[in-house]
Parts: sequence; structure tokens; C-alpha cells
Amino acid sequence: MNGFGSPAEANYPRMQRMTNSSSSPSLLNDSAKPYTGHDPLGSPASTLFNDFGGLSISQRRKTPNPTASEFIPKGGSTSRLSNMSQSNISAFSQALFSHPSMAGPAAAGLAPGMSLSAGSSPLHSPKITPHTSPAPRRRSHTPNPATYMVPSSASTPVTNSASQPPSAGQVIQKETVGGTTYFYTDTTPAPLTGMVFPNYHIYPPTAPHVAYMQPKANAPSFFMADELRQELINRHLITMAQIDQADIPSVPAEVDSYHSLFPLEPLPPPNRIHKSSNFGYITSCYKAVNGKDDLTYCLRRVHGFRLVNTKCMSLVDTWKKIQHSNIVTLREMFTTKVFGEHSLVFAYDFHAGAETMMSRHFNDPSADAYFTKRKWGQHDGPLPRQHAGLLPESLIWAYIVQLSSALRTIHTAGLACRVMDPTKILITGKTRLHVNCVGIFDVLTYDGSQSNPVAVMPQYQQADLISLGKVVLALSCNSLAGIQRENLQKAMELVNINYSSDLKNLILYLLTDQNRLRSVNDIMPMIGARFYTQLDAAQMRNDVIEEDLAKVSQIYYVW
Repeated sequence: MNGFGSPAEANYPRMQRMTNSSSSPSLLNDSAKPYTGHDPLGSPASTLFNDFGGLSISQRRKTPNPTASEFIPKGGSTSRLSNMSQSNISAFSQALFSHPSMAGPAAAGLAPGMSLSAGSSPLHSPKITPHTSPAPRRRSHTPNPATYMVPSSASTPVTNSASQPPSAGQVIQKETVGGTTYFYTDTTPAPLTGMVFPNYHIYPPTAPHVAYMQPKANAPSFFMADELRQELINRHLITMAQIDQADIPSVPAEVDSYHSLFPLEPLPPPNRIHKSSNFGYITSCYKAVNGKDDLTYCLRRVHGFRLVNTKCMSLVDTWKKIQHSNIVTLREMFTTKVFGEHSLVFAYDFHAGAETMMSRHFNDPSADAYFTKRKWGQHDGPLPRQHAGLLPESLIWAYIVQLSSALRTIHTAGLACRVMDPTKILITGKTRLHVNCVGIFDVLTYDGSQSNPVAVMPQYQQADLISLGKVVLALSCNSLAGIQRENLQKAMELVNINYSSDLKNLILYLLTDQNRLRSVNDIMPMIGARFYTQLDAAQMRNDVIEEDLAKVSQIYYVW
């Protein structure tokens, strides 16, 4: 653009060549030679504004198009240059050279090597990087509704009768960065008349539907609940816990693609002979980090097992496809000899801070003593639950809904759980259940001689329903002694005294042999409207957590 001091007929092709090579007037070739001849900008003889006359934007356009011909001057149309009035030239000059250094008489002439579009920038292109352009900067900065919803003085509405009318609130925004002028469309809807946004940081009060469900009237209103904060901190500590390799040399540094192993259970002694009562093999559990995705997983190792038939991988692949909120997802299975022997390792999702149902509800010896020593038949009506030490019925139904939902998903996939046991059911928080160690039995008991191993799944599914009945009965009695065969009659009497008939009928249905194949869907009518109670409780819990999250985000935003 510098050097347009000669007649317009001789310099207009040069401007056309430059505008064809770059959409911005300032992005010129670095090898261009500066011209020293200049006419004063305010002189009528200057052809600069005549050349820029082709940049006039029709006020009749309705839809902005920065790449349209109006933005690029073209040759062969000298009549357009003569139609530019002096008032339009003055207005254009005032808008273009709005910088204070260009407003006085000293700005009438430009020094050689200076660009008009860049003000005091050198002739060569500033070569701005993409991160300095207006669009990325608008995405990276925190928006202010008071500025981006109300059109500013730099906004230039453009209309066009030949195009479709734009949606309400669309304006053309102009922004200059590094000598380059950008035109973009602000699609943010315009606010209502009289809308005012605060220009200061505020703490809105707690939402009414959350405030009225608070159990304590004097609970803190600006910070997260102490109980939830402590639970999250404990989860973070467990997730980041590590061991001293020198103190526990039996734990390898790496297993396959996993590193930073941390035992989640007491490690079995090297000479241990007793095997697991669930799987028939010695097992151990570790927390480890996968080097491929840097995520934390739970590794369940089966000691001394050598995989001889890889056809079971089809069942493992089916387990990996199951995603359910009450099932610990199986991610992969592999064999290794890093521990000094053949071992089979199952990788599951890691739920920090989880505890088994056995440790949560069946770890009190006094409960078993009360159950076994009670003199049955010698009572004067139903005993109060708080005196009997039994669980609330609402908690038992919450467990039933979650466990039956997990079984329904597993059976629909053509698989069987086979680990419906208090030692393999995890509890996170207060009532959230996760069925753990799924798929292990399918690999350990796989029979390659069968033509169709899936044919035996219906039998295992019936066993799942019986196991579910035993778990519910044990929860109702608050003791594992109640599921023993010699105590079944006493246990059912305890359920009949302290709980509803629906719970008793569900337990009887699950534990009684039927002449037909049962389905987990059969117990849905017994659950009845209690399902909606659990759904409502889950949504209310979500409201409370979202409100706590909003408080934390406000604190970080102010900091």
C-alpha cells in the first residue's frame, strides 16, 4: 500500500495484484520495495482514497460476507472511484486512521517503509500466529455478557436485499490485530431490552429445591459439605498412594503395561496353601497405572494359573462391552510370569475408597451372636428395629434395585454374574453398589471340549437369582448366619416380624425352586413403586452435588 503517490492509472494494477495475493492489505511480500514519493493524505490530489473507494460497503447487504467482491477492489471499474463523495472519504479516513498518532497534521505524510493499515508497524507482514487472531482469543478469554451480548461501537451492521435476512442479534464485528483487520459475525443473541449484567463477582444463594432438603439449617452455605469434601480427599489420597519398593520387594515395578503397583489387600504369604473360597485359587489385588493412557486400574491376580485355551477370550470380549453403573467394568485380561510363576491378571476399573459389603455390614461378631442366641417364638409382638440392630428396609430395597439392575444387564448379554457374594460387591459412598470380579469364573472354569460353552449360561443365571436371594436374606438378618440351611426358618421369621410382606415374598421367590426357568424381570412387580423412590433419591443427590460443585467453581473463579 505504501508508495501510491503516482497517478491511479499506473498504480491500480499493482494494488490489484497485491489484493489478489492476500486478503489483508498489510500482508504484503517482504521483498516489496518501499516507495518514497507520497502525497499528503489530506490533499485532494491524493489518489489513495480513490483507490480505497472500491472498498465501500453497500448499506443494503443483510448477510455479511468478508470474501465478497465489495471487500476487494477490482480494475476496469473507474466509475466506482468517481462516485465516492468527499463526505464518505472523510468518514472512511476518520474510521481508518483512528489512532491518535494518525489524527494530527503530522500524520499527513507517512515515512518510507510504513504501512497504512498497521499504523506504526513496519512494511513487512507482522506474521501473526493463529493463537493471536480474534476468534481463538475470544474462545480463550472469559466472556463478559455485558460486552458480547450488546453490540459495541465497533459493530457494523451490514444489510443486503439480495440475501436472506439474518437472525436476530447478528452483527458484524471488526477487530484489528497486528495490522490485520478481521471481520466476523457475532451470532450471540441480543439481550432483552433493559437487561443488566453485574460487573462484579457474586455468590448467588442456594437453589430452593436444594436448600429445603438440607438436613441442617446451619450448614455452610458458601463451601462444599465437609462430608463430601473429606470423601473426595480420601479418594484422591488412595488413588495417588505408592509403596516403597525396598520395603515390599515381592511387588514388581511393572506388570505388562502397568506400573506403580500398590497392594489393596494384605498380600498372601509365599508359602500359603489355603486357596480362595470363591475362585479356588490364591488371589491378590493391586492398584496400578496403565502406561498407555495414564489411568488407574485395579488388577486382580490369580496365582499359579496357566491359560491353556485361548477360546475363552470370546467371553472376555463380551464382558468388556458391558457398561453399567453397578458393574465394575472388565478392561482386559493377560498372562504374566513377572511374579515368578504363571499368573492370570484381570484389569478392572478402579473405584477409590470402595469397601466390600462384607466389611460394611457383616463385620460385627455381635450381630451373629444376637441372631444365633435369640429364643425364637418368645416375643411379645414385633421388636423395634433399632433394638434388633437391623438395617432399614429402604436401604435393603436400594440394594435390591441396584443388584437386580446389574443382573438384568448381564443376563441380557447372554452371560452370568457368578460372583453375587458379599465379598465381591463393592460399596462406594453411602449406598452405591458395584458388582466386582465379573468374568473370572468364565475363564477359570472354561471347558474347551464343549461345542457351545454359552449353552450352560441359563443354569448359571438361575444360580445368580438364588445368590441374590441369599444376599437379600443376609442383609435382612444383618448376619451371614441367617443364610445357613439350619437357620433359614428362623431367618424368615425374623424377616416376617420386622419387614414388609413384599420383601418376604421376594426372598421366598428367589430361594424357592421353581418348575420353570425364572428371570430377573419377574421380581420387578415385587419392587413396584420403590423403583421410583430410588430414582427420585438419585436425582436429589445429583442436585446436591451440582450445588456443591457450583460453590467450589465460584471460589476458584474469584481466586
